[in-house]
Amino acid sequence: MLSSLPRVYPLLGLCGGYALVMLFNPVRQALGDGFRCVSRYKRIWLTFALLGFAYFLFQFVTFTPIRNSADLDLSQITSLPTWHWPRFVEIWRETPLPALEGVAGIFDNATTTYPLSVVAAVLMIINWRGLHGALLRALRRRYRLWSYFIYLILLLSALASLLKPIVFWRLPEWGGLVPAAGLLRISATVDAVAFIFEYLFGVYIQVYLITVCLAWIKGVSFEEGELFRFAMRRFSYVLKWAGIVVFVSALIVRLPLLLAYFTNIPGVLDYLPMERAFMSGLIIAFCSVQISLALHNERLGRAIHAHGQFVRQNGRRLGWFLIVCGIHFFCIMICDAIVRSAIADRLAALFIWKFLFACLRGIVTGWLLASWVCLFRQCETGRVNQERWIQY
Repeated sequence: MLSSLPRVYPLLGLCGGYALVMLFNPVRQALGDGFRCVSRYKRIWLTFALLGFAYFLFQFVTFTPIRNSADLDLSQITSLPTWHWPRFVEIWRETPLPALEGVAGIFDNATTTYPLSVVAAVLMIINWRGLHGALLRALRRRYRLWSYFIYLILLLSALASLLKPIVFWRLPEWGGLVPAAGLLRISATVDAVAFIFEYLFGVYIQVYLITVCLAWIKGVSFEEGELFRFAMRRFSYVLKWAGIVVFVSALIVRLPLLLAYFTNIPGVLDYLPMERAFMSGLIIAFCSVQISLALHNERLGRAIHAHGQFVRQNGRRLGWFLIVCGIHFFCIMICDAIVRSAIADRLAALFIWKFLFACLRGIVTGWLLASWVCLFRQCETGRVNQERWIQY
């Protein structure tokens, strides 16, 4: 009993500190409202859970070698007491960057959309629920002649997203027709172009969920198809900022990785963590730009100016919200790292854990996104009465 005390005390201290932070922080009202919003509209967290688990399932099926049926034996779960659980000091270094990206995702794109982005590309092309038409009309109204260029980029990236699984699936069979280096270049190019659609699809999902939260805040009902089209019109206002994020991300992260397939770039992967951290920092630094564009009919310059005012007037609450987000994402990433390390090569246990983790992360992400919308609206009392809504 005495030997367990040193472990119990830090745990009690962490729980007590967490309780104090959650009960007495200045954004607790927004956090409570966000929880009630997610409880009312479960699609918010289910969307993130579905996308996260779909991505794991794709990786599991594609890259996990299953040698025999014993690899999927559920008795692996019953051997839980024999698992080797790592210490915190052994795994904590791999968690800050994913946690930082999780925080940044609340203000930009909170989940990986592949492989469901392939389904989204098909639905967009066939004009599911009129979304293709709504997108075209919104682009023409918002960007005039530039709308055709933007639409061409979206269409090409959607086609690349459709080709991406085909290229990866047929890649081994094309080995005799094209040199290995050429195949890698083709697949890397398709992946880089498909990234544009995958990211923008994630942004659209984010805008859609923001509108769901807004409907809850305003206490209005909605028809599902109309809300999809309404979110698409909102998305057209966010598109310019999303384009900047795509351009910077492609220039800093994607382009060096792509060029490495065509020429020798020493240590290209060594800079990847720093590049990812920079992108996350950039998004957090302009955290309210996306939601401001989504909720108001304004230009990008005005949204950036409004962001500056938002930070100056609500810096304390924003800082506390970032701390709360960081705590939760760091904790779930720590849990994931510990459990994955303990699972080792137990594939059945890994599959079950990843399903549970996708649900856990979906709940946390959905709750924090809803809380962010509530906090933004609470801080915007001076602008709410002057809000300009999309009229078409």
